[in-house]
Amino acid sequence: MTVWWAIIVTCAGCYLLKLAGLAAPRRVLDHPGVRRFARLVPVALLAALIAVQTLGHGQELRLDGARLAGMAAAVVALLLRAPFLVVLVAAAVVTALTRLIGI
Repeated sequence: MTVWWAIIVTCAGCYLLKLAGLAAPRRVLDHPGVRRFARLVPVALLAALIAVQTLGHGQELRLDGARLAGMAAAVVALLLRAPFLVVLVAAAVVTALTRLIGI
């Protein structure tokens, strides 16, 4: 039952955090530090998620050639200003082909 309590507390915390954001006065939201924080945090969280999913395996760091090749393909597609769906497909295809040839 401990897991369910953790889920309930987490849900309540997320709801209260969202409510606090909606109830914040405009002068707080217009502060330059808050604006900068709101602009940079999603980028940092997404970068951390990508790093963990690419380089992590359980509790250890694992350099997987296929994942790194897929990431490189995604970076190249982004540099070529490809649409997001094309970036995802390019990364998936390169990862699959790399695994197929055994790297």
